[in-house]
Amino acid sequence: MPDPSSGGGRPERVDAVVVGSGFGGSVSAHRLAAAGLSVVVMERGRAYPPGSFARTPAELGRALWDPSEGLYGLYDVWRFRGCDSLVSSGLGGGSLIYANVLLRKDEHCFVRNEALPGGGYESWPLTRADLDPHYDAVEAMLRPVPYPVEERPYARTPKTAALRDAAERAGLPWSPAPLAVSFSPAPGAPPGPELPVVDPPYGNLHGVPRRTCALTGECDLGCNNGAKNTLDHTYLSAARRDGADLRTGHQVTTVEPLGDGGYRVGYVVHPMHERDGSEGADSQGGSGSSVFPGSARDERRRPARTADLPRRHIDCDRLILAAGAYGTVRLLLANRARLPGLGPALGTRFCGNGDLLTFLYGRPGAPAPRPDRGPVITGVVDVPGEAAGGAGRGHIIQDGGYPGFLNWLVEGARLAGGVRRMASFAADLALSSVSGSPDSNVSGEFAALLGAGGGFPGVLPLLGVGRDVPDGVMTLRDGRLDVEWTTRTSRAYYEGVRASMRAVSDAMGTRYLDNPLWLWRRVVTVHPVGGAPMGDRPQDAVCDAYGEVFGHPRLYVADAAALPGPVGVNPSLTIAALSDRMSTRLLEMRPPRPAYRPDPAAGRAAATTLTFTEKMRGALADGPALTLRLTIAVDDVDAFCDSPDHQAAARGEVTCDPLGGRLTVREGWFNLFVPAGSPGRRRMLYRLHLYGPDGRDLTLTGRKEVGDDPGIDLWPDTTTLAVGVWPGLLGPDEEPAAARLCHGAVRVGRLDFVRQLASMRAAGAAPLAGLTRFGRFFAGELWDVYGPGRA
Repeated sequence: MPDPSSGGGRPERVDAVVVGSGFGGSVSAHRLAAAGLSVVVMERGRAYPPGSFARTPAELGRALWDPSEGLYGLYDVWRFRGCDSLVSSGLGGGSLIYANVLLRKDEHCFVRNEALPGGGYESWPLTRADLDPHYDAVEAMLRPVPYPVEERPYARTPKTAALRDAAERAGLPWSPAPLAVSFSPAPGAPPGPELPVVDPPYGNLHGVPRRTCALTGECDLGCNNGAKNTLDHTYLSAARRDGADLRTGHQVTTVEPLGDGGYRVGYVVHPMHERDGSEGADSQGGSGSSVFPGSARDERRRPARTADLPRRHIDCDRLILAAGAYGTVRLLLANRARLPGLGPALGTRFCGNGDLLTFLYGRPGAPAPRPDRGPVITGVVDVPGEAAGGAGRGHIIQDGGYPGFLNWLVEGARLAGGVRRMASFAADLALSSVSGSPDSNVSGEFAALLGAGGGFPGVLPLLGVGRDVPDGVMTLRDGRLDVEWTTRTSRAYYEGVRASMRAVSDAMGTRYLDNPLWLWRRVVTVHPVGGAPMGDRPQDAVCDAYGEVFGHPRLYVADAAALPGPVGVNPSLTIAALSDRMSTRLLEMRPPRPAYRPDPAAGRAAATTLTFTEKMRGALADGPALTLRLTIAVDDVDAFCDSPDHQAAARGEVTCDPLGGRLTVREGWFNLFVPAGSPGRRRMLYRLHLYGPDGRDLTLTGRKEVGDDPGIDLWPDTTTLAVGVWPGLLGPDEEPAAARLCHGAVRVGRLDFVRQLASMRAAGAAPLAGLTRFGRFFAGELWDVYGPGRA
């Protein structure tokens, strides 16, 4: 669509733009797309299918995000005055590099007006009970399971047993970590390493096979097996199935309100997919990994400052900011003049969620447990705070890990030039600090430091997470994001974490080593939170308890920036649950979609109904015959054609001997030509509740993929239905929790198609007009897909 930045007319307009594809953005994109809204997701990074994550020193040295240095990689490294930070840049956000832990925030930590050591208050405007239903919904999608410590081969994870035994000797409670990892090929199946993972019903946007966890400790570098249930494999694949437009390489730079209550979003497209000197926007296209072109391992491209790229625009009725604490807050700060009324709380309540990294190393004859066996995190030691009957602000300790191939870090330190790179890196940081105007994004400098290698020896990391003090302030300084936060007011908290870690080290028989940065009382956080905190009043909050920005209706914050304080545990699950809660509220409050509806006062006679019968025959994958005889009933032709989901009722029967013979369709839904997630493609969807003679409840799902592929494919596309059968009764939008029982395919024969056409019956206000409109709708959709002018 033409863009005003190029003088071509009005910009594109959609129901919702989601900025960022992390835990907040992915959840909201899925929820809104599933409800029929047109959704565009803007993600600055690229897609990373399994097998594309960097592994060699050369690849890791390029896998940083700093466009001004020609780097368009996964890791975004930041340095501020009180902390260093690592966040992600890619489709799936932080889930690509997190350690898979999904823990609920303790109900005692939803504090109200709790005084902070440095002044002010921490206050959460909601309770654990408010979030529990949304925790349930997210867990159903991401499928966390406790690390299976009692099952082979997982029972042989040395660091898991070592932490569990040490915690017991130190008198601290230990539990297996709930991990969003596929240890089994399908829910309920026996676990085992590197088994093929069964794709969920909504598919796999990468089109690349996944395998179960190989226990190599590579989670934080990106899982090349695809064993992690990351957001691209779950929420984003489902969102794309429901029609969401996922645009990678797109970074939002400006936001301004429109007179009609919507928003105009300015963005740039990074030249990260150049080939032979040409530029291309990486956006959603066909199926498979080619949807997101470009090699994820070859990250260096032509340097291009974001501010120098041409700006494009898109308008939306609802805008969801989910670019992470740094990205969202920087966007709001940079657009403060365009968004009048943003209160004094913008930029406040920053903290690092209590992150603290330390190391354990062995004594002579007693080595530390191997960190390269198992996922990065396998267990959790809980040290409750004062609110839960303990002392202090509370924290947890988790075992860390890294893959064995990172031994090159040790070798790199001995290579010629390693000391020189380290000295140069330190000198650059010191100079920027002295100058008073540090460049907080140090990805380019960090890439130069890595070179062919450089780092620390093989030891067991310990990771602390908890309730540090959220008294940091985020501002713009010379156009760059800056954070004023130190460990000073959180000193008691950090000393408590270090004491617990020493107790674990002593109980394990290892030696304890602080992170060298602690010499300067600095920490490294991978969980930055705050900056646009939620609350009860605009005087001390940016958004309300549902994430809606005060004074700016339909503008939402759906990520870690909205947190008014630390979560106390790994924050991913809480961010996702808050986004799910926000989405529920947004959909409840949305204005009705402008579409034709008959006058209720005119009664049912004002509507035109349409019915037709359909017969499809085929077989299950293992051979048994399968037949569907259905009657499709449209109770209002005009509403059906206007609705984005084009949904009708389905009744009839399914015949298949292994399923119980003849099964009645108790209730069914049929969706005609819904968006397939890419231009020029549509889907026909079926969902049937079956009741068999043995009393079993089953759900049959079906899908026809309609798209103009090479060759003559209109007939097979529109008459071939891929089916799956699932236990239980699944609602129209409900995702299966259990494994699929069987699958197969059925087809409409040519004679059956003629009978189907002859069975069409219209009744009500205007039968002939109803048949005509349905026919035009059907033919128009086919022309849009297969017509000669489609390209």
